[in-house]
Amino acid sequence: MVDLEAVGGAATGGLIGSTFETPTGKAGDPHSACADCGTETIGRFCHNCGNASHVHRTLLHLGEELLHGVMHFDSRTWRTLPRLVFRPGQLTREWCLGKRTRYVSPLAMFLFTVFVMFMALSYAPAPESGELGEQAAAAVDLARRNSELANAKVALANAPPEEKAVAEAAVRTAEKNVALAKQRVGKDNGVPVGQIREEIQTEIKADLKKESGNLGISTGSKKLDEKIKHKLDNPELAIYKLQQTFYKFSFLLIPISIPFVALLFLWKRGFTLYDHGVFVLYSLTFMSLLIMVVAALGRVGGAIGGLALAASTVIVPMHMYYQLQGAYGLRWFSTLWRTWFLLIFSFIALTFFLLAILWLGMA
Repeated sequence: MVDLEAVGGAATGGLIGSTFETPTGKAGDPHSACADCGTETIGRFCHNCGNASHVHRTLLHLGEELLHGVMHFDSRTWRTLPRLVFRPGQLTREWCLGKRTRYVSPLAMFLFTVFVMFMALSYAPAPESGELGEQAAAAVDLARRNSELANAKVALANAPPEEKAVAEAAVRTAEKNVALAKQRVGKDNGVPVGQIREEIQTEIKADLKKESGNLGISTGSKKLDEKIKHKLDNPELAIYKLQQTFYKFSFLLIPISIPFVALLFLWKRGFTLYDHGVFVLYSLTFMSLLIMVVAALGRVGGAIGGLALAASTVIVPMHMYYQLQGAYGLRWFSTLWRTWFLLIFSFIALTFFLLAILWLGMA
């Protein structure tokens, strides 16, 4: 059987590798002959093969080549980022028209941004909480457990006869979690909130293992049913694997999104799937950067994280509007209704992507 995770890693690595170009670095004093092809040189670069006349052999230059190879990390980066944020339409249009030497490749920028985003989110420390924070966390956890119990009881009341056993098991599990959360709220404030969460998670795992045999999971494939039950026994590992699958197959967002953008311009001539692909890549790159900023501000806590999240709900449609208007040369009304449909299409494409990730994670 094909290892899908290996395929995803290889595909992502191949895409990153395909964006590499021969790094030229910074030329120094010209030599009389090219070190690569032997052609006599006049200026800073060989007119035959493009190799720099001066050969750098310093550790600093090695780091420069690494950054340049990943995403042309030079002056192009500082031209691309401001335009991606403030003038995304112009950036998209100029790249499609062939003005590319001054900007970073949209594919290279997207892959590098996704890599940095997942690395940052994976290693970012959780916000620390003091004594008051522990009390609040325990109270919030109790409220959440009570809500889960209420939902479980409603589901039991509405469950058909063949699903009663599963619904009753869910109610028993929710009752145990509520009882445990009440005990933690009544304990001394010196109990670390991390310990509270670990004990609650331990109880949940025990309940899942106990009731896993009674879960009415039926996908039509016994092998897939067994895999799902096995992953429910260790939810943390399942979530970790899903995160890895999300990163490895993030490039799937590109082919999933392009047809939806193309639907907005079926009757408008002059635009190709390549143009839509560039639009999607730059848009996804901006969204990845926005997620990193919101997540970083959310780690700070307090009102800052809430304000950042609220602001993102306005920034996303605004960015889509101005990118559509500038990239395709639309009037305000044409841009407005396309932005509305683009938001709807984005949710649909994201749903398809998440379903694909779940399927790949299970497979």
